Amino acid sequence: MAGLFGLFSCQGKLGKADRIDLSKVPVQQVKDMFVVDSENGRMKMRMEGGMMERYETDTSSYEVFPDGFYVYIYDEQGDLQTTISAARARHTKDKKGNEVWMVTGNVVTNNIKSREVMESDTIYWDRTNEVYWTDSYVKMYSPDGFVQGYGMRSNQKEQNSIIYRPFNSYAFVEEELEPVDSVNLIGPTLKK
Repeated sequence: MAGLFGLFSCQGKLGKADRIDLSKVPVQQVKDMFVVDSENGRMKMRMEGGMMERYETDTSSYEVFPDGFYVYIYDEQGDLQTTISAARARHTKDKKGNEVWMVTGNVVTNNIKSREVMESDTIYWDRTNEVYWTDSYVKMYSPDGFVQGYGMRSNQKEQNSIIYRPFNSYAFVEEELEPVDSVNLIGPTLKK
């Protein structure tokens, strides 16, 4: 009886395992991620995400946030200055320490102090050089007006933002002394 058992149990053959590309398998997963970045007891930044997956390659490491991403940036006094939200995000850090974020899908940045809001589909944030930019369509709202166009560059505190190809934009003028070219925001039009 024991001989029959051994005969039947060895008949199943194991298949050859498929090759696994370890660079495509996360080395870490964090659900409901919450990170605080502080300096000298003052909060500089807070980040939240529904899911974070970390990947490693020979030259860099990166994290993917497939379930939404939220950033809260604080000023030197500890007051909330800017918020960023997006449907997805990817954070890449190379071996030299350079950091670049790519946030995509319904990206909204809100500068609380200046009451400026920017919307786009994709924004890149170079944390090392403290700038962010996009080549995509972008809309910016402020108490002074509305600007839209393609391509934008700004510092990370959302000051001195430049739209490279603006169109159909307008500004609010409290006291109009001369006609203003509100389509291109280039200032007063020439008198005829």
